[in-house]
Order: sequence, then structure tokens, then C-alpha cells
Amino acid sequence: MRRNNRQSLSSQRVASHSETFRKGGNPLSMKTFILRLCHLYQQFFRGVDYSRSPFLLAVRLYWGWQLIESGWGKLHNLPKVTEFFTSLNLPMPAQMAVFISCVEFLGGIFLAVGLLSRLTALVLTVNMIMAYVTADREALRSMFSDPDKFYAAAPYVFLIASLIILIFGPGKFCLDTVLERLLGPTETKDLRSVG
Repeated sequence: MRRNNRQSLSSQRVASHSETFRKGGNPLSMKTFILRLCHLYQQFFRGVDYSRSPFLLAVRLYWGWQLIESGWGKLHNLPKVTEFFTSLNLPMPAQMAVFISCVEFLGGIFLAVGLLSRLTALVLTVNMIMAYVTADREALRSMFSDPDKFYAAAPYVFLIASLIILIFGPGKFCLDTVLERLLGPTETKDLRSVG
């Protein structure tokens, strides 16, 4: 009996509030309710916006360091890297081993400190796509049929990190921002007036 009374009281409250919403009356009109929701939505994403630069810094530092270590390891084991590239039938495997090792090592440094970030991220993105094409072709082919194989391939996390920086930029905590403040922003108007 007590339970039925509680249920009927709660259903009366719901009916009362829905009637209030329909009439636009107090305690909370529909317009006020929607405006409050919009305000909360905006506040939440304003807070999320503040976390953008720290997130991009964390991505750059962590994956930049990983690339530095990978490139450094390859530079100190060039004969093994050359042998691996030879087994993949890559042209000029010795020169390619030095080039890829330097791209990863220097690209990791540039990515970590945020210098020429988007250009670096573009070069690293192309490098990781080529790593899929040459060394992890089976994982690349199974991108849709067996995504776990694609995600588990070595280039995947480096590719995602590079794409994040390429698309969203390096954030505010980087050398690119320092250089922009020192040199001033480049304006397209200035470039047009020169030409």
C-alpha cells in the first residue's frame, strides 16, 4: 500500500511538472530549462577547450620521445635496419635506413619541442603510411576486415599522434608559439602586397 502511494505521488509530480512545462509557467519554464542546458553545455566545452593545449603537449612529448628513441635505436643499428629494408625490397636500403632513422630521430625532437610542428607531423604521417605500405602491408589490407591487426601494427600509434598534431596543431605550449610571438603572425595581406 505504501509503495503504491509513493508511485502515485511521484507520477503526480511528473504530471504536475509536465503541465508546468506545457503552460510555460514556473517553477521552471521550458525556455529557461533549455537556456540553462545551453549555458551548462557552453561552460563544459569552455573547460574542455582549456585542456586542448595541455593534451597536445602531452601527445607531442610522449610520442616525440618514443620517436626519438626509435630513431636513435635505428641509427645505432643501421646494419640490421639495412638488412630489414633489403628484405622488403626497398630501393637503396642503406641510404633509406639512414634517411628513415634521421626522420624519426629529428622528427621526434621537432615534435616534442613543437618546432615546425605541422610540417614535422606531415613528414611523420607520410613516413608512417609508407611503413604500413612497405612493412605492414597485411595489417593495412585488413584495416576494415580485421581492425585489431591494423591497430596492433607498430606504425599505428605514431600515425595517430602525427595526425592529431597535423590536424589540431601543436597547441600553445610549443616553440612555434614562441617564434610567432617574437616574429609576429604572418599575414596573408602582407604577402599579397609584396607580390
